[in-house]
Amino acid sequence: MISSGNTALQISRELKALGARRIFICATFGLFTDGLEKFDEAWKSKVFHSILTTNLIYQKEELLAKPYYRSCDLSKFVALIIDSLNHDSSLSDLLDPVDRINRFLKRKGARRS
Repeated sequence: MISSGNTALQISRELKALGARRIFICATFGLFTDGLEKFDEAWKSKVFHSILTTNLIYQKEELLAKPYYRSCDLSKFVALIIDSLNHDSSLSDLLDPVDRINRFLKRKGARRS
């Protein structure tokens, strides 16, 4: 979860100091409780490349308009969970990413190792 973002930005600065070229900040929930100004400044200073959070909570239009922000849509995944529960099916297949990763790699023409 990103609350104020202070920790994520501090870690990003430390990673940059250690030589990281591109830093992606990822979290399930992006609350941004202290606003987006410090993220704007850090992005302009190339402290991080992108921020990714899910759409499992409300996202303000201001956030969605930021050039560094990516919203990860989980509505299909949540629908699959609800469908599985309604049909008394196991969630194991949904939670195991191996098949989805292999299908993705096949679509992209990549080889499995």
